[in-house]
Amino acid sequence: MIFTGDKAWLRPFLATMGLGGLVACGVGDDGIWFPMVVLATAGIGFAVLFRVFPRGLDFALGAAIGFATYAALFTIVARTAFPEAPDLLVGLAFLLPMASFLFAVLLRQGPLRHLVEAGETPDERHLRRIGRFFLLLALIGTASLSVPANRMTPGLQGLVMVAGAGLIGALAAQAVRELVRLMVDMAQLMDAISGRVVALVVPIAAYAALFSLITIVFACLFRIADGLSHVALFSGPFGPIRMNFRDAFHFNIVTISTVGYGDIWPVDDGARLLAAVEVLAGQILLLFGFYEITRSRLSADEARRDDAGPGGE
Repeated sequence: MIFTGDKAWLRPFLATMGLGGLVACGVGDDGIWFPMVVLATAGIGFAVLFRVFPRGLDFALGAAIGFATYAALFTIVARTAFPEAPDLLVGLAFLLPMASFLFAVLLRQGPLRHLVEAGETPDERHLRRIGRFFLLLALIGTASLSVPANRMTPGLQGLVMVAGAGLIGALAAQAVRELVRLMVDMAQLMDAISGRVVALVVPIAAYAALFSLITIVFACLFRIADGLSHVALFSGPFGPIRMNFRDAFHFNIVTISTVGYGDIWPVDDGARLLAAVEVLAGQILLLFGFYEITRSRLSADEARRDDAGPGGE
């Protein structure tokens, strides 16, 4: 059974479907059909992969990231190269590569399960094969964008898209071992990241608190200065702006992060000088964040070495 009584599947399922639902909503430019196909594919993919590889959250996140990347790239290429393809054929084209990959997983689940449980590190042969697979995908995507398929009739656009998706599906089925091994690599990476995040919680929280403090203090200063001034200290595309706290808070987020949207800017020399001070404070805060994160990482590494003992790894 896929869903056992211990609910080991629940967290991986929620993570997979959460990301899948977000991507489905994000790519839903033209109606509800395609987002429903994306969401359903995410659910089917989780059911198959968790049945064959009943691993934890890290493996599910790695698979979900791969699925989200595929959905995003498919949407960009499909909507650009085949803008008038019928919705039914768009959904079929999206489903074909995933279905081919999952079917290949079911056919070879024994050797693939052993591969996942072994957790081998990537070697040159694996990297060469997975690189060849992604190169072929890039060539197919480039060909789709280069050929003037958008001049074809809607039905023909859909058929060409389905044919290309079928070719990708065949490549995915052939490279199923390398793709599953890539998922294992992603799971190992997610596991390593999650272990490091614990050591970074304190410096990240401290950085966020100081960032909030600087932003709020300068927002108040700008708001008070503008309120006491007889003339507006800030301007925008449509002329002078009288700052409320929301505008001041937005301006300070943009200033301290050095984004510079250009929707609000200071026109008074004093306000400009205060903005420069805030930018300097933001740069100092950034250096503090780098220092604290690096120090926490080094401390965590030293603690692990001490726990391992003189002969430990």
